[in-house]
Amino acid sequence: MMSEWLLPAATVLMGYIVLGLTGFGSALVIVPLLAWQWPLPDVVALTLLMDVPASAFHSGLNWRQVQWRELRRLLPGMAVGTLVGLWLMQLLQARWPLLLLGVYVATVGLNALRVRAAPLQPPAPLWVHPVGVAIGLVEMLFGTAGPLVLAWLSRRVADVQQLRASTPMVIATAAATVLLMMALEGRLSNGLLWERWSVLIGVALTGVWLGHQVAHRVPVARLRQIICALLVVSGLVLALRALR
Repeated sequence: MMSEWLLPAATVLMGYIVLGLTGFGSALVIVPLLAWQWPLPDVVALTLLMDVPASAFHSGLNWRQVQWRELRRLLPGMAVGTLVGLWLMQLLQARWPLLLLGVYVATVGLNALRVRAAPLQPPAPLWVHPVGVAIGLVEMLFGTAGPLVLAWLSRRVADVQQLRASTPMVIATAAATVLLMMALEGRLSNGLLWERWSVLIGVALTGVWLGHQVAHRVPVARLRQIICALLVVSGLVLALRALR
């Protein structure tokens, strides 16, 4: 029935408008909300399958601004983190990833709302490997490593437009790495997964285009506050659901 797709389509559209505006955040909107309707592993796989073309599309709209050297530095750690996440998924019960995801999303929202008095100092180069591992791990478990990517690149890339262009490309690469592992595990052979993807991928790309069109017309600071508040609420609700 068409009504069954209204919430998923609205959620995906909202998530990718956020991506088009800011360069990240689609999964943080989509995964917690769709996890109410569909199982978390299915939602994560679906989000990753949409993130790769949508994030690549976003970076294609800003191709000259992408900082490729930052992506190359993160790649080895992301591969290791993906393998660790694949191993952990076989050990954790279903409720615990859901609880961790809720706490993680709420924490990201709260941290983003904080006002920093002074600019952060660039991190030491050696941190790139553990950060890459963390990105791969979180992307494998939850499909929501965007805040980690943004937190790292914001201290490495000074130009805002370069940051906005580079973040989704790193996310797309992390998602592609995770999808490769999932394919090897046979987790992408579900026909229902591809049916959902075929319905929603057009909505996702439309959201990216819409967000890109208004990126320089919306008061970003106010929009950022609203998005962060929504992240806190959705994360806490998801954590409560897992506890129940």
